Amino acid sequence: MEFIEFAVSNGERLSIPAAMLTRHGIIAGATGTGKTITLKVLAEELSSKGIPVFLSDVKGDLSNFASPGENTAPVQKQLAKIGEEEWNFEHYPVEFFDLYGEEGTKIRATISEMGPLHLARLLGLNDIQTGILQIVFRFADDKNLLMLDLKDLRAVIHLVSEYSSQLSKTYGNISKQSINAILRSLISLEDQGGNFFFGEPDFKIEDFLRTDSNGYGIINILSSKKLLLNPKLYTTFLFWLLSELYETLPEAGDVEKPKLVFFFDEAHLLFTKDAEILREKMELIVRLIRSKGVGIFFITQNPSDIPDSISSQLGNRIQHGLRAYSPKELKTIKKISETFRNDGSLNVEETITNLSVGEAVLSHLTEDGTPSFAKKAVIYPPKSAMGSLDPQLLQSYVQKSPLYEKYAADIDSFSAFEALEQKESAKEDSPSEKEAPHGLGSILEGIFSEQKRGRRSKSMGLERVIGSALSSFGRELGREMARGVFGNKKR
Repeated sequence: MEFIEFAVSNGERLSIPAAMLTRHGIIAGATGTGKTITLKVLAEELSSKGIPVFLSDVKGDLSNFASPGENTAPVQKQLAKIGEEEWNFEHYPVEFFDLYGEEGTKIRATISEMGPLHLARLLGLNDIQTGILQIVFRFADDKNLLMLDLKDLRAVIHLVSEYSSQLSKTYGNISKQSINAILRSLISLEDQGGNFFFGEPDFKIEDFLRTDSNGYGIINILSSKKLLLNPKLYTTFLFWLLSELYETLPEAGDVEKPKLVFFFDEAHLLFTKDAEILREKMELIVRLIRSKGVGIFFITQNPSDIPDSISSQLGNRIQHGLRAYSPKELKTIKKISETFRNDGSLNVEETITNLSVGEAVLSHLTEDGTPSFAKKAVIYPPKSAMGSLDPQLLQSYVQKSPLYEKYAADIDSFSAFEALEQKESAKEDSPSEKEAPHGLGSILEGIFSEQKRGRRSKSMGLERVIGSALSSFGRELGREMARGVFGNKKR
């Protein structure tokens, strides 16, 4: 069994069995107490064991995994605490990503792949509006209408709105007020630059699961300084990535080591009052994703930011220092201390308030799955360099990556917008499928205008006509859609 070694307690080296990392974990502590160092050391250890890592760089100080560290004064101080005189500095394989395409390979998702749950969260929709959006997606899925970007979504919404009274017979009530609210939210999203994220080529989640030629796991770094300015987009995107991992990866059961460890920084942003549905889904994904061989670590200032239903599933706990200046803060620290298994040798409550930078109270799962007793420990210094990678060097890493060319150029495939906007006229006679025009918009326009003029038999139901026209066109697009437990499109 492999172990992830990262700290020392009273001269004893502490390590987590790699197999227990899929039971998830939390890294918590006040600003400046060493959470970033702990994340960095864990990522290095995981990489050296051939385990890929995903993390978000919210402060811009994690990019320097690519350079070996130096024996600086802070490193020497930390080495003295753990009883080491020398340290093996090295660099690690990195892959940089950026939703904006500025400091890394661009990541995109299609509207159809993201699904209504994530998009409703991003648009800030209420329950009724979310229900209407689900109808829009269901209609598009049923008719195999590809929604790749925001213009595709808007085109399908307009179609659903125009024939809402007829479609309500199949899909339920479609409120024009809710449709208008969704369209206004789309405009707001576009004004914030949200349209950059949707389109093709869509990101393949398997590209996170790579190792280099030396067998080291790739450390995948998402540049998040700019992204964090839009907290809703930040949390929705990271949750979408987790749900994509669940929907994409095959069942793995209990694994000797994870396929990927996912670090969710600024995790408290996920559990705001307006994200109740997302909270329920996160509870579900934390419980289920371990069966896919994925471990999750939440990074936050205060463990109480994480709901109890999720916190109870986090078997590996690393608590850095917290300060208490009020009765409420003292009560919080007392509650935190009670989450650690204690054999009486450590006053956890007092220790947490007196930890210095780079120290932590630890409890992790052992080989048989039981939690270890709480211990005060000193975290290793990182082996790679601290701080930000030189911008020019970072760009050279990005452009040399095999993923850069794969995702660099936008692709505007033929999809719902083009289908509904084409101006070809439908032929009066019934043409063969080979000769059928591509203009779905004009087909529907012709059908409905003919019905208004009374040229078609009333027995030919409107819904049947829509279904026939859209289904034949959907077959031509040729992508059958099904959705998983988190609303994502199954691949």
